[in-house]
Amino acid sequence: MPTDSGTKIEQLNRVAPPDSRGAAADVAAGVGSTMVMSFRVFPVLPLRARWIARITEFEWNHYFADVQEKGPFKNWRHRHQFLAETRSGIAGTVVRDVIDYEVGLGFVGAMIDAVFLRRQMQNAFAQRQEVLLKLLP
Repeated sequence: MPTDSGTKIEQLNRVAPPDSRGAAADVAAGVGSTMVMSFRVFPVLPLRARWIARITEFEWNHYFADVQEKGPFKNWRHRHQFLAETRSGIAGTVVRDVIDYEVGLGFVGAMIDAVFLRRQMQNAFAQRQEVLLKLLP
């Protein structure tokens, strides 16, 4: 999440994925894992929203998916994909986010999405890609 959102992980209930061994068993989160987060809805205001997400799908080295159990959206499904790829003779991994969401609130929600939310999410995921390049050179 972008730093200006002030996102905090309030609670993490981690379920180890099947066949997890070694260090991965201590950090990977499999199906049934839940995370409770809070974040600032508008970065300049202290108002915080709560978001509860649950991992519903997991396949080692390929993807995992989470859904919103409670939060700001009517519906939210986020699939994190990892694709092995070679570019210019260098082997690496492409990280791709596939998000299906529905704001709700009818016409008002559609306007919020068109004017504000969609751009905010595009910026957040663009920033995530930059951070991943630093974390995983």
